[in-house]
Amino acid sequence: MDHSVWSVPAREVAPIAHGGDLGGLRMAYPDAPEPWLDLSTGINPVPYRVPPVEASAWTRLPEAAEVWALREAAAAAYGAPDAAHVVPAPGTQILIETLPRLLAPSRVAVLGPTYAEHAAAWARAGHAVDEVATVAGLRDAQVAVIVDPNNPDGRTLPRAERRALAGALRARGGLLVADEAFADLEPVESLCPHVSAPDVAPGLVVLRSFGKTYGLAGLRLGFAIADPATAARIAAALGPWAVSGPALAIGRAALSDAAWRAQAARDRAADAARLDRMIARAGGRIVGGTSLFRTADFPDGPDLYRRLAASGIAVRRFTERPERLRFGLPAGKGAWCRLSRVLR
Repeated sequence: MDHSVWSVPAREVAPIAHGGDLGGLRMAYPDAPEPWLDLSTGINPVPYRVPPVEASAWTRLPEAAEVWALREAAAAAYGAPDAAHVVPAPGTQILIETLPRLLAPSRVAVLGPTYAEHAAAWARAGHAVDEVATVAGLRDAQVAVIVDPNNPDGRTLPRAERRALAGALRARGGLLVADEAFADLEPVESLCPHVSAPDVAPGLVVLRSFGKTYGLAGLRLGFAIADPATAARIAAALGPWAVSGPALAIGRAALSDAAWRAQAARDRAADAARLDRMIARAGGRIVGGTSLFRTADFPDGPDLYRRLAASGIAVRRFTERPERLRFGLPAGKGAWCRLSRVLR
C-alpha cells in the first residue's frame, strides 16, 4: 500500500499519556491490591445520579429538537447568550481535535505548561505551535490557547485580561481558544457570556467539559461556545448525530440541575481542602489545583509515586518534574483511609 496518502506521519500521532488508564500500572505493579484507587484524573468522584432514559433513545437517531433542548440547557448553565451559541460534541477532546482543522495554517501559542493535547492537535493539523510561559507570549500569535483554570496547576487569569486578549486577537483576524473544562465548580468568571460581544466576536471559542464536573466521563459530552456563525461552522465539521440520544437526555437533565451543581461545588471544595491537609502532613507543598484535583511537590516524589502504586493507588506524575504529583479526590471513607495510610 502507498502510505503517501496519509497527511500525518506516524511519529506525530504517538499517543500522549493520560490518567485513568490502569492497565500499565497493573502490569508494572502486579502485586498491588485490587481494586485500584484511581486518583490519576480530575473527574468528580461523586457522579451525578443518572436519570432514567427512554428505551427509544438507544434505538433511534437523535432528533433535532432533542439536540436543541440540550443546547438550551447548556446555554443556561454556562451563561451563553442563547442556544445558537452552543455546539454539543462527543467530548471536549473531539473539539480540541476539530478546531485546528477549521483554520488555515497559523502561528499558534499555547499558554503552558498545560493539557498537552492542545499543542499536539494544532501541530498535527499543520500549524506552527509554540508553548509560552506568559500571557505576553500570546500576543504575537494568530491563535492563542489558554486553559483556565489550568491543568495541572489551577492557574487562572482575570476575566478582563482574557477578554482583552480575545479582543486583541479578533482585531487582527485571530482567535482565542479558552478551555474552561474545570470552571464549573470554581469561583471563576467565564468568558461564555461574551462570545458575541462586538469587540470579541468572532475571535473567541470557549470549551466546556461535562464529564469532569458531573463525574460521567464515559458519557462523552462536551461543548463549544462561540458566536452563532462560528458555532455553525464547528457543528458542520462534527456532522449529524454527533451526540448520542442517551447523552442528550442525561446531559440535559444534569445541566438543568443548578442545585446539584452548587452543592457539588461546596462538597468538592471541602474535599480539596481535606486533601491539602493530608498532602501537607506528608511533606508535600501544594503548587496549585482546582476543587477536582490538587498538585503538589514532594522531596521524595518518585519514591512516593512508587509507594502509592504498590498500594494500588494511581496518581498522576510528570516526567519533566519528577518531584510533582497530581491527586484526584477520593470518594468515600474507605478511599480516604487508604490514601491516608500511605500519606503519613
